[in-house]
Amino acid sequence: QVQLVESGGGLVQAGGSLRLSCAASERTFSSFTMGWFRQSPGKERQFVAAISRGGSSTYYADSVQGRFTISRDNAKSTVYLQMNSLKPEDTADYYCAADVFMIAPGRNPRYWGQGTQVTVSL
Repeated sequence: QVQLVESGGGLVQAGGSLRLSCAASERTFSSFTMGWFRQSPGKERQFVAAISRGGSSTYYADSVQGRFTISRDNAKSTVYLQMNSLKPEDTADYYCAADVFMIAPGRNPRYWGQGTQVTVSL
């Protein structure tokens, strides 16, 4: 069982930045592809970004492309989401996810964190 713990959420003004972190309990962290999703009240969960096992490949939703960057440190079993130029529409609960298969829109990763809240004010 992989346990994922997110941190780094908070309140930020539009145009600002936040960095989310997700620490995994799994010693074989490098065996998992990692991803970030988000969900706003009343909306469906939305794919945000994903990264391959070694970190060489990354994928982004069109809505965050060029503003968000996903990265990972396999030595620390941690994945990050750097969020720049934040907009009010980025407000959501952000969830870290892990799977042995590639994470992509429309797929449901096997392991999930508890989420961290991000609020972007005008």
